[in-house]
Amino acid sequence: MFEMLGTYDFWLGLAKIIGVNVVLSGDNAVVIALAARSLPVHQQKKAIMWGAGAAIAMRIVLTIFAVQLLTLPWLKLVGSLLLFWIGVKLLVEEDGDENIESSDNLMAAIKTILIADLVMSLDNVIAVAAAAGNNMTLLILGLGISIPLVIFGATLLLNLMERFPIIITIGAALIGMVAGEMLVTDIALKDWQGSMGMTFNAAGKPLIGGLSLELMAGALGAIFVVAYGKWLSKRAGAKHAASKAQGA
Repeated sequence: MFEMLGTYDFWLGLAKIIGVNVVLSGDNAVVIALAARSLPVHQQKKAIMWGAGAAIAMRIVLTIFAVQLLTLPWLKLVGSLLLFWIGVKLLVEEDGDENIESSDNLMAAIKTILIADLVMSLDNVIAVAAAAGNNMTLLILGLGISIPLVIFGATLLLNLMERFPIIITIGAALIGMVAGEMLVTDIALKDWQGSMGMTFNAAGKPLIGGLSLELMAGALGAIFVVAYGKWLSKRAGAKHAASKAQGA
């Protein structure tokens, strides 16, 4: 445990987990606020704390399960494709908040938070599991540090995203980096990588000409997500402007 604390990979992985969790939890904060907004003031805090607490506990269980799944062949490939989609989605403007109904009952509000968080946490679960690799200590520590950041910082981050959209781009690039790294480390590709003349380092990670394929794929993944996401966002904006002009 203490030896791990002195390694670069440990701190890089920890930073990835915290960054992914905080960036992706902005939408979850919106769900919590919308579900609790019509409650009496004295119940709003209870709904937020109980709903967020239960959602985080559920996310930890799901993430640990996801880590075990990612050791199976081909699942990292599937997970990486999902991550690419999530990263691109972060850069494309969406209007879905109006479909979330607020509740005038505390238990119903908590149930709404849990159901919405279960659906929305798939991105968090896959991203955190991918960032942690197979290191359960890193996973638990990263999630433990992220919990107060998620509860107390997600709403603030959401406001910052509205003021400084570059944060969304940075978050999407981070997801793309994790996806690219995940894509080339699926164990199903190891034999193929060997047949292509690639070598492997002591940790079993593929190398090209002595350079880490994982890092190169991560950089390309970040570039792809940002470029493709920005392009889709501009296209969606142009269509929206055209439809408004026709309706005017």
